[in-house]
Amino acid sequence: MASKILVADDDLNICEVLKLYLENDGYEVKCANDGADAVEMFRSFEPDLILLDIMMPKKDGFTVLTEMRQQ
Repeated sequence: MASKILVADDDLNICEVLKLYLENDGYEVKCANDGADAVEMFRSFEPDLILLDIMMPKKDGFTVLTEMRQQ
């Protein structure tokens, strides 16, 4: 089973490039484009690694990290 990575960034180009490269290396990748989606995907996807942008809409990266740590 492939390791799962969540990419949380509001820049769609960054998400697409990271997803392409990581999937080519055999990882399962999901992208979230705002903080609220990142928290929800974290709960449902249960990633092994999170690449988290700090400045995102709806919830910033610090808030997202705080909510993830509470899980």
